[in-house]
Amino acid sequence: MKPVEVHYTIEGPHDAPVVLLSGSIGSSTDMWLPQREALADEYRVISCDHRGHGKSPVPPGPYSVAEMATDVLALLDRLDVEKAHFCGLSLGGAIGMWLGRYHPHRIDQLVLACTSANFGPKEMWADRIDLARKEGMEWIAGLSMPRWLTQGFIDQEPQTAERVRTMLASTPLDGYTGACEAIGDWDFADKLPDLPTPTLVIAGSEDPSTPPEHAREIAALVPRSRMVVLDGAAHLANVQRAPEFTDLLRAHLLG
Repeated sequence: MKPVEVHYTIEGPHDAPVVLLSGSIGSSTDMWLPQREALADEYRVISCDHRGHGKSPVPPGPYSVAEMATDVLALLDRLDVEKAHFCGLSLGGAIGMWLGRYHPHRIDQLVLACTSANFGPKEMWADRIDLARKEGMEWIAGLSMPRWLTQGFIDQEPQTAERVRTMLASTPLDGYTGACEAIGDWDFADKLPDLPTPTLVIAGSEDPSTPPEHAREIAALVPRSRMVVLDGAAHLANVQRAPEFTDLLRAHLLG
């Protein structure tokens, strides 16, 4: 599989430990602004747009999680990073599982947030693709926002919520549907017992997309793992509970 040269941001001291942030379907590097700002004093913080997302190229689909993970490996190679901490949320978490299982020598500490070993029936994602193609990304943004952020947060933080909605609505349609196909094919539970990387699993108590039972399954299967549930957080727990999420991330990266 040929990797895509994905767009990335990089912040922090050149000689600091590297942490790579990988986001959800329909996101860009902007999803990680709270963590990028908070961690850049002590880490070399890299965030990337998946293929078909943000400012990255949009190759023809379908995509696979393995291909998207290979994009991450190619990015680390481009930046001469031998080993990095990895934090992935949702689709980014699936990429982290794949990397932790098949390339553990490239991953130091692993954080899997609001993610799943199986995101639901393939037919459900095929329906999502059909709706996206029929209704467009603005409609997908409207569908997804109540899952990504609770209504209370949307009411209290309208500017942040609008930034998130715009990020999702701006995702290229072909990139979004290609990633939907990757998620629809994802089934990794039987591989998790062979994942050796020290892993923190984070769930949001109000996440309807990947509820806490998905995180419990991951934590039960990954040998060196622990799980934390962030109360009141929906799917984008790193946005809705940014300080708490960052504190958990920082503590885990310190080992």
